[in-house]
Amino acid sequence: MGMGTMARGIIAYGAYVPYWRLNRSNIAAAMGAGGGRGHRAVASYDEDTTTMGVEAARNALRGTDLAPDSVLFSTANPAYFDKTNATAIHAALDLPQSVWAVDMGGAPRSSEAVWSLAALRGGANLGIVADLRTGRPTSGDEANGGDGAAAFVFGDDEASPVLCEWLGGAVASAEFLDRYRQPGDQFSRIWEERFGEQVYLPLANDAIERALKHANVGLDDIDKIAIVGMHARAARSLSRLAGDKLVGDLTGEIGNTGTAHPAVVLASVLDEAAPAETILLVHLADGATADVLRTTDAIADHTPFASVRSQIDRGNDALDYNKYLTWRGFLDREPPRRPDPERPGAPPVFRSEDWKYAFVGSRDRSSGAIHLPPMRVSMDGGAVDDMERIRMADIPATIATFTVDRLAFSLSPPMVAVVIDYDGGGRFQAEMTDVDPDAVSIGDRVEMTFRRFYSAEGIHNYFWKARPAAP
Repeated sequence: MGMGTMARGIIAYGAYVPYWRLNRSNIAAAMGAGGGRGHRAVASYDEDTTTMGVEAARNALRGTDLAPDSVLFSTANPAYFDKTNATAIHAALDLPQSVWAVDMGGAPRSSEAVWSLAALRGGANLGIVADLRTGRPTSGDEANGGDGAAAFVFGDDEASPVLCEWLGGAVASAEFLDRYRQPGDQFSRIWEERFGEQVYLPLANDAIERALKHANVGLDDIDKIAIVGMHARAARSLSRLAGDKLVGDLTGEIGNTGTAHPAVVLASVLDEAAPAETILLVHLADGATADVLRTTDAIADHTPFASVRSQIDRGNDALDYNKYLTWRGFLDREPPRRPDPERPGAPPVFRSEDWKYAFVGSRDRSSGAIHLPPMRVSMDGGAVDDMERIRMADIPATIATFTVDRLAFSLSPPMVAVVIDYDGGGRFQAEMTDVDPDAVSIGDRVEMTFRRFYSAEGIHNYFWKARPAAP
């Protein structure tokens, strides 16, 4: 995470924890094996690492006027290969085409490249990490993994007050077999855990020692220590050095979110941090990385749009194991008696990028009427080509009417379709997600979320849905 100068640091951040939870005890109840205590966060059937990255970035940027100069995205489970996933995030955030959007992926350690480049590059840079972790049914990876994302904006005081500075850090790299997955595999394989622990601990101790020396602090000067990594046994062993300074790694509540986990845990620490707190963040992944950070006075005035804790507390643990298997593609259920969806066409998607990805409508300059989707001719007064862009993604709305459709094509039937009225004008028919169909009512408040409607012939059809507004 090296930033080079004290003038630069984290100027905004946000995390995203999916709404659904799988109670680990449900695994053993259904399969007679596996499971455990606590819960894991589960991305819905209409989510992937790209959509979660969008939501994390929206949480980071909402309430600010920051204009990132780059979008850097890392995941070990991308929605596409041979196609940049960061460009979809860039489009959903409605950023100018001059903003650089690029992927860095392949392994959980790739997240460190995002932070380093975002921190060292000039300007304000948006670094996003996301992961969707799965494993063979009844495996430890299935129970202990989790889904989530986080986003950080690195910049200097000219863009926004720096919330957290980087004091120093160190890395230790080594080539050894810990966990591995070949292209096309659905889950990782893991080498014997005692071997991994024996390799990780010396690497971590070396990185920590050099990081503290680089930051010119001692272990006694550290206020909080976060130790994360996919090798749980090594992380537990290393945590003994932290004592009562160790912060919770959230794995009991949401699972280990892989590529995203160091950033999700750091976001949770910053959510509750006071000024001048010194934090040691250690990441075990194909080696070890240790970073020393310190919060500034500006952290006292910062209120996260959606804290990690609020998202954890909002989660719904009513997800049954069979539905989880269906969403992850391990259980192929009979679909509704409807034709399979057709793949989206590249030319029309490109032509409607403003609407499809950024959710931009048009507003008549003379009457103020809002049109969704955007129109050239106003429905109020008939003015032609006298419209301005209006982004609707962050505007809350109210349900005017709804229907529960049990025949529509969906991986999670029934489908809830709603007609919603936006605050300030505009009406739209949307699909709802993250909702109990029996709990929907006219007058409910909703907000928009970026989701994957379906995939057909290798093409993901992204668009916006409504979900219940956070309380």
